[in-house]
Amino acid sequence: MDDAESLSRVQKDLIDGSFASGALRFGTFTLKSGRISPYFFNAGELSTGPLISVLATGYAAEIAKLGVKFDVLFGPAYKGIPLAAATALALHREHGIDVGYAFDRKEAKDHGEGGRVVGAPLKGKRVLVLDDVMTSGKAVRISVDTIRAEGGEIVGAVLLLDREEVGPDGKTSTVEDLHGFLGHEVVSLLKMRHLITWLKNRGDNSSIEAMEAYRAQYGIKQT
Repeated sequence: MDDAESLSRVQKDLIDGSFASGALRFGTFTLKSGRISPYFFNAGELSTGPLISVLATGYAAEIAKLGVKFDVLFGPAYKGIPLAAATALALHREHGIDVGYAFDRKEAKDHGEGGRVVGAPLKGKRVLVLDDVMTSGKAVRISVDTIRAEGGEIVGAVLLLDREEVGPDGKTSTVEDLHGFLGHEVVSLLKMRHLITWLKNRGDNSSIEAMEAYRAQYGIKQT
């Protein structure tokens, strides 16, 4: 992997803002998988106007570049909800792309309009899923089941951060597995390599060493 690649302005702004807000932290963290990680990313901390603006701009640019035809953005509850809403706005404002957005409830509503999905109807629509940090891929897989149950067609997924780690089999990454499951593109705004590049630009040698060691143990291997 080439960590010498330069960061785009959006990537730099996003990492800068994430670090300053505490959404991105370096240290020692135990993940749900049981792995001891030298960094942790909590997209829920990206909770100010300027940060959500940078984030939505990044998602919108990545989606426009991807060139996939779709009708609805879907954000898994709960963190995906503001992502979908803000990105739909950014797509309209910055790229002239007008689409709907929808999200799910954790539990189906049994009164009022009822149902599990809120927002734009999914039946007969092409749906692009947004998610934050890819770990197990569970949230996206649940979203796929929800969208298909509503009669929608999945056309891809866009992530905030790809940790670039191998799964339990030690061979393929979660993103590769998800790509195979969806049968469509899975792309991300940031990858672990971008975080390492950012650390190198800051000269944070202790964090770089820990990140490199973690990547050597759990990172995807180039073929």
